[in-house]
Amino acid sequence: MSNKRLYRSSTNYMLAGVCGGIAEYFDIDPTLVRLAWVILSCIGAGTGIIAYIIASIIIPK
Repeated sequence: MSNKRLYRSSTNYMLAGVCGGIAEYFDIDPTLVRLAWVILSCIGAGTGIIAYIIASIIIPK
């Protein structure tokens, strides 16, 4: 069992480091995570923006 934890990225960030932290956690390209987040935000009538704000508050730095 690995001991990985989800944190906001302090090196790979654009706004609050949420997408960068998720990308580091899953070991994928942060651009893909950002692109997926934007697409889901457009489809979900802006709920992705609210989810990003909540994630930036909940996920530790």
